[in-house]
Amino acid sequence: MLNPSLKFRLKAFVYHLGVSLLIAMVSLYVVFMVWHPAPLAKAVGVTHIFIMMLAIDAVLGPLLTLIIAKKGKKSLKFDLAVVIVLQLSAFIYGIYNIADSRPVYIAFDTIRFEVVQANNVPDSSLNEAEPPYDTLSWGQPKMVAVKPVENTEEKNERLFAELETGIAPSMQPNLYKPLANQWQTINDNAKGLDELYYTNSQDDVDDIRQQYPSATAWLPLVAYEQTMVVLINSADNRIVDIVDLRP
Repeated sequence: MLNPSLKFRLKAFVYHLGVSLLIAMVSLYVVFMVWHPAPLAKAVGVTHIFIMMLAIDAVLGPLLTLIIAKKGKKSLKFDLAVVIVLQLSAFIYGIYNIADSRPVYIAFDTIRFEVVQANNVPDSSLNEAEPPYDTLSWGQPKMVAVKPVENTEEKNERLFAELETGIAPSMQPNLYKPLANQWQTINDNAKGLDELYYTNSQDDVDDIRQQYPSATAWLPLVAYEQTMVVLINSADNRIVDIVDLRP
């Protein structure tokens, strides 16, 4: 039979762990189902950051409670308050950084799609953008297209601006237009599914083709951590899905 002191500690640990796991599950849903629907979490490299954050929030906090909780201890409330404040501070800091780098747009630009993260978008460009591109979504990233250049001079201006500032056209909402306007360009640059066998295993490509029988072509998706593939249906002019294959 457990002695009263150990029983008290375990009870405090279980309560703290339960609350921590509840918060972890909610954040897990928001991060991986809303902000980074699969496979975007891998594309931008958020998974290891989130796991590290959870290790602090759902494990370290309750363990500290298990260590310091002692029935009748005069400073127990203060000690627990310190643990909770530290735990919440670490959690808020981690979630803030994940939220700040969440994908907000998947932008098509000439020959490829690019993942645009919130912290890549300049405020000046956002302020100049027309609705609905003048805000950064807190939901799943939206598909958009970058306005095509009209002449060589504009093409050179964008190129030099990107080289000078590091801000690509895909990161500038003031250049966004509906994806539907760009399907001719998308289809003209789309690649056949057979080309995926050159850079991926046959089994991986076969599995994807079985999962997405309506896919007829693809284009690369450029992201911070891992380049992937956007499957399209050229006949219906629609995006089928983003898949974890190498272009």
